[in-house]
Amino acid sequence: MGDLRAVVTGASSGIGAATVRRLVGSGWHVTAVARRAGRLADLAKETGCDVFAADVTSDGEVAALADHLRARGPLHALVNNAGGAVGLDTIADSALEAWTAQYELNVVGTVRVTQALLPLLTESGRGDVVLVTSTAGYEPHERGAGYAAAKTAEVALARTLRLELTGTGVRVMEIAPGMVQTEEFSLNRFDGDEERAAAIYEGITPLVDVDIADAIGWMLERPHHVNVDLMIVRPREQAGYTKTVRST
Repeated sequence: MGDLRAVVTGASSGIGAATVRRLVGSGWHVTAVARRAGRLADLAKETGCDVFAADVTSDGEVAALADHLRARGPLHALVNNAGGAVGLDTIADSALEAWTAQYELNVVGTVRVTQALLPLLTESGRGDVVLVTSTAGYEPHERGAGYAAAKTAEVALARTLRLELTGTGVRVMEIAPGMVQTEEFSLNRFDGDEERAAAIYEGITPLVDVDIADAIGWMLERPHHVNVDLMIVRPREQAGYTKTVRST
């Protein structure tokens, strides 16, 4: 992709790391961003990507990221992937702290990074913002209201940002994955309980991180007059949260 530069948040594992690999493999210059510096160092050794350790919920760390990127030249793509779910409780039993944490990470963190990097994307003359949301943002489901609420807000953010940036030359694209099995998403959701995390994927062949990374790469690499507003990607046997056919 010549001299195109991208930044991917939440890049220490899962979809984020896979997206870094996908873009580097296609010739992009990529800055991988996450909190865990050790994992970023491993990814840099593997792919040759640039790395920057930052927490998207920190004003100061995101400002430092913007300074780092500004010094490296034009920026053409931001993949807002940092996010996650906490718990699988009913509304009646859920902790308010879990709601706040999910909103701060999935929504406010995305806004914070987008605000900080939008001037660079605009100045490049070929800017893209990709938001990795979730089918949970379109289908509320039992025992997942906090995550669904946060992702619904992120969906609204994507749609509003597109309206606001139309005419500036910056594309706004959204990808909403269904069930994706990664090394950490469900494990984090269940606070390290491997048995509960594994049960989510029993009886079905879920998507994996490279499936979503490949879709993100495809979206970014369309001719720049083409805007892929929304891509919903699910496993074949998952028609929705209330319709998943599992083998017995």
